[in-house]
Amino acid sequence: MSVEFIGFIGTQHASEIHPPFGPAIDVAYVEKTARVHEDGGFDRALVAFHSTGPESQLVVAHAASVTTRLNFMIAHRPGFTQPTLAARQLATLDHFTGGRIAVHIITGGSDEELAKDGDHLTKDERYARTSEYLDIVRAEWTGDKPFDYEGKYYKVDQGFGAVKPLQAPHIPIYFGGSSDAAIPVAGKHADIYALWGETQAQVRETIARVRAAAAKHGRQVRFSLSLRPVIADTEEAAWARADDIVARAKALREAAGLPTTGHRPPNAGSQRLLDAAAQGSRLDKRLWTGVAGVTGAQGNSTGLVGTPEQVAESLLDYYDLGVSTFLIRGFDPVEDAIAYGRDLIPLVRQRVAERDLRLARAAS
Repeated sequence: MSVEFIGFIGTQHASEIHPPFGPAIDVAYVEKTARVHEDGGFDRALVAFHSTGPESQLVVAHAASVTTRLNFMIAHRPGFTQPTLAARQLATLDHFTGGRIAVHIITGGSDEELAKDGDHLTKDERYARTSEYLDIVRAEWTGDKPFDYEGKYYKVDQGFGAVKPLQAPHIPIYFGGSSDAAIPVAGKHADIYALWGETQAQVRETIARVRAAAAKHGRQVRFSLSLRPVIADTEEAAWARADDIVARAKALREAAGLPTTGHRPPNAGSQRLLDAAAQGSRLDKRLWTGVAGVTGAQGNSTGLVGTPEQVAESLLDYYDLGVSTFLIRGFDPVEDAIAYGRDLIPLVRQRVAERDLRLARAAS
């Protein structure tokens, strides 16, 4: 199977080791980062969503205007826009970008963050709403006549989208969420299910759960894994850089008055990463949990550490488990994206092609 690489476009220079400064939107930085990912051979770039951050669809619209080949993954939170309108917004943007967008559905695991946007549903209620939301979005994208829909959270009378996505049959739907409430919704709706960088055992378990949920709907799902690779010319240098990243992340949090131990976010994905971190900072061949342990696994915070060849080998271990998409971003966002495009992505693509060729020959 083919392999896909997704990068990350922030709206200002920031990471766990770089405190944000300046305006929330640095237009030049967005443009530079988009071009770096396109030149580096990434397939897509994610633009994130947060209750206090810039609007992801508008950021993607601008990033697409300064690129020609790079595709995008728009983080989108259901429930704050009517699904009929969201379907038309995304379909419209799909046309203006030449069919270069996908949507990443993030229902949200933190009650506190959701409340900032006026959403006070429970987590289980939010995932139930997401399922209805995607029912309607898909109906708008694919239906050739008006439809009625009545659920607990939405009621639509004669809904219809005159604008359909440029991509057929519809815009790809990525989906995140690891709780028991999330998995059935993923099985029903996800084209690509997104995991954070867990151990191989955890990934194997989650893939099995999602595949079983999808099978109930006669569907098949692809899988994405999010990681923070730390690469260097030697393994020793890579681990030294990883240790430095942990020290800088810890110092930055302490300076800001934030905890560096003992905090556990409410979302299931972070809890799974912390469960891995509790086993040690170095797991499997080279899975690294150092920053996850310091930050409370707030977001994509585990990595792979080593030379490009060693990290590529570990990525192929996940590929063999069924992962075909890798979302990779660094702690030095622009510099790391350049390094990934130069040293890591071509190597992984080459090894995947060689592995698939061997398997094809063995099967013939």
